[in-house]
Amino acid sequence: MFQPLKELTVWFHTLGCRTNQYESEALASSLVALGARIVEEPELARIAIIQTCTVTSVADRKTRQVIRRVKRKNSSAVIIASGCWAQGVGEEEAFSLGVDILVGSRKKSRIPSMILSFLERQQKMSLRDSDLLRSDEWDPLNLNETHFHTRAFIKIQDGCDHFCSYCIIPYVRGLPVSRDHGQVLREVRHLAENGTREVILTGIHLGLYGKGTDMSLGTLVADLATLPGLERIRFGSLEPFALDEDLLRVLSEIPQFCPHLHLPLQSGDDRILAAMRRGYSFSGYMKMIDMARSFLGTDLHISTDIMIGFPGESEEAFLNTLKAMEVSGFGKVHVFPFSPRKGTPAAGSGDSIDPPEIRDRVHRALEVADSLYTDYCRKWLDRVIPVLIEGSSHFSHGLTPQFLKVVIPQVSPVGSIPDVRITSVGGEDLEGERIN
Repeated sequence: MFQPLKELTVWFHTLGCRTNQYESEALASSLVALGARIVEEPELARIAIIQTCTVTSVADRKTRQVIRRVKRKNSSAVIIASGCWAQGVGEEEAFSLGVDILVGSRKKSRIPSMILSFLERQQKMSLRDSDLLRSDEWDPLNLNETHFHTRAFIKIQDGCDHFCSYCIIPYVRGLPVSRDHGQVLREVRHLAENGTREVILTGIHLGLYGKGTDMSLGTLVADLATLPGLERIRFGSLEPFALDEDLLRVLSEIPQFCPHLHLPLQSGDDRILAAMRRGYSFSGYMKMIDMARSFLGTDLHISTDIMIGFPGESEEAFLNTLKAMEVSGFGKVHVFPFSPRKGTPAAGSGDSIDPPEIRDRVHRALEVADSLYTDYCRKWLDRVIPVLIEGSSHFSHGLTPQFLKVVIPQVSPVGSIPDVRITSVGGEDLEGERIN
């Protein structure tokens, strides 16, 4: 087999969402097929690939920090920045930071050929779509084997057309496109035949999979469930307005579907939700999660995102969000401060909240979030539940179908799914004992 990148050492660093994680896995798979070798430290790498994120100003800062750190630790490494930050940043800024190859959204499959060109010419390169909002291109990445996880992330959708007032993602990811149904089935079948037990379907707006076609997310899940060896299917994040009875009915009839839905709420105040352009009220959101529990059971783990400090968020609006968290029966709650994104309506709306007030509210929301997660975890005490083992040394650790982390004192093979009795709850983890 021709291997033009034979023995080339490559290091990956992935920021942001599960879709980015899939893209890193798929790129690693492609590069290994061409002869490259994945390394765990940037100092050992000839090529450093950074999958970037720009969803918040913190994500931007982390991207710049990683680039500078790689440049400091390994000045001879070829630095590739790809993804959302890379799509939006100016070339001059990126190149001045030390980036050698700048690759925007929907161009990541070109990275192997760009590496070959760079190594031959030693000239900085940039490849980005000038108008993603007019592009219907699907980036043909493919995952042949996993390198960074025992489970497999499967990207089936990209882009979004909802245009929440705070969100930059449609501008750096483009409008919705869906992956071919047959390609998804072939990729997952190959992974399952080679030992992958669980797949996580990912996308920027997963519920838009199949939009404009006769395919739907529910149909895809039902077809995946027929593949031999595939034990678990779960979703990444799903916008709540993507839930409907047809999808939930299909999911309820598939034993492999994991009873965990991540449904971002963002705010529990109707006025703020309207300003965010979320497209639902809090009562509407509650109807959706009540419907989800009616189909998938009361043990369903519903996790969520909460944004604190959106412009115009009064103390009353914030208290409405805390109340919403408490009555919703959430498990894991991710709390984020509002981050203005240049080019979005919310960034120029005025009526901003003072940073000290935002920090105080974030702290208060995190206290409620911690209490909710502990309460949900306690539901599983003394119950027996299957755990997919992700790591094992002197002890084992893995995930329940509800996406709860479990530590087990006994050693179990990675990839096995033993039954485990939950014995205690500690911090972020459950603890349990394997049942013979």
